[in-house]
Amino acid sequence: MTRVLVTGMSGAGKTRLLDELARRGVTTVDTDYGGWTLPDGTWDEPRMTALLAGPGDVAVSGTAENQGRFYDRFDEVVLLSAPLEVLLERVARRTNNPYGRTAAQRAEIRRWVAEVEPLLRPGATLELDGRRAVEDLADVVERLLTAGA
Repeated sequence: MTRVLVTGMSGAGKTRLLDELARRGVTTVDTDYGGWTLPDGTWDEPRMTALLAGPGDVAVSGTAENQGRFYDRFDEVVLLSAPLEVLLERVARRTNNPYGRTAAQRAEIRRWVAEVEPLLRPGATLELDGRRAVEDLADVVERLLTAGA
């Protein structure tokens, strides 16, 4: 059982990466969807605990204030990063998530890149450039999943 967390800022490519992994047959959970994140922006801790205690390999994506409480249950924590300009451009044009379209949300993304991303970096076991081709990123995460098996 290998568990990989893919974390990073909005627009880094987490959902796109998990979509590619799912296409390849990897079990994935994107915590931005399906009720994994509570209204206060934290992960549903009992639900996440159950997921990580369950059978099989899984790749999880998301960024939440309480994610550090789960780091010891992940074999790898991958920080997916990209320059601020790339993040802002991606959130402006994506169609699967409306977050990032307002001026206030873009300001929030700027603040999080400055304040939150540096806090994620020390907890990451690997940092990947979100500008890389999604197939290349998925190859790396797939290797992490199979290395831990």
